[in-house]
Amino acid sequence: MQNAITDIPGLRVGHAHDAEALTGCTVILCEAGAVGGMDQRGGAPGTRETNALRPMHLVQHVHGLVLSGGSAFGLDAAGGVMQYLEARGVGFPVGEHRVPIVPGAILFDLGIGRADVRPDASMGHAAAEAAEEGAVAEGCVGAGMGATVGKLRGIEHAVKSGIGTASIEIVDGLLIGALVAVNAVGEIFDPKTGQTIAGPRGDEPGTFVSSLDLLRRAVAGGPPPPRGHTVIGVVATNATLNKEGANKVAQMAHNGLARTIRPAHTMMDGDTLFALATGARPAGSTPVEVSAIGAFAAEVVAEAVLRAVRMARSMGGIPSIHEL
Repeated sequence: MQNAITDIPGLRVGHAHDAEALTGCTVILCEAGAVGGMDQRGGAPGTRETNALRPMHLVQHVHGLVLSGGSAFGLDAAGGVMQYLEARGVGFPVGEHRVPIVPGAILFDLGIGRADVRPDASMGHAAAEAAEEGAVAEGCVGAGMGATVGKLRGIEHAVKSGIGTASIEIVDGLLIGALVAVNAVGEIFDPKTGQTIAGPRGDEPGTFVSSLDLLRRAVAGGPPPPRGHTVIGVVATNATLNKEGANKVAQMAHNGLARTIRPAHTMMDGDTLFALATGARPAGSTPVEVSAIGAFAAEVVAEAVLRAVRMARSMGGIPSIHEL
């Protein structure tokens, strides 16, 4: 076990980024196909191919997912992943052709680095080529390259974040993993210790200002909250689920965001989580109710969020928690 989403057999993860422009994308490949689901909770989403994940739609399996920076421009990265998979003969059969199903979601990172450089098809292709099993790089890589948190006082008071992953074995070979790029407007809260680990930086070194206090000031006539944030990620399991079950797991996984991000799911965010079920758990294993999978999905999402902040380092003039 690598404590990573790649502990789910059949999944590979690849990153590609521009360290000068401070943006990038992350690709999760499941070339054998996985049942997919999605739950989107924020008010400002940027997504691609998500309707295909809904029940009552024809396609049952996806072949890859893309998490990208670059705001809506970054959705172009999925095209490069499609090209990579098509060349390998992977996709939904349509006559003589195969069409790779590659949903995606983006986060807003145009406020750091260079706003005129965004993930595109070539970067998506590079991330797919780099995809591997085993350990997954975390922190300021891939979709986490331009991620920041604690922006309710503006980007000049933010803290650098990134991308994090985690996994757990529940019982009898049942595995659940998560990968999350954390670009929240508010603060990051450790539910185990009750402490804020990152948030809007205060005027005194090493201090944070409560996001709720800042929102209270905004309601009282202070500066309005800034726009352009979003937390995106994916949970995966080797259990066998149908599309209804995968969508339920994605829905319950959002509890992990609510436990660690304050506030989450605002009109300023496009918070989106995907779910993948590979069905590769050994035959004859004890059946597991979907609610249990969703409950543990929330746990690994929460851990991945915390790791995304703890593994990040200072970039673009934005300090990480290690430099505060």
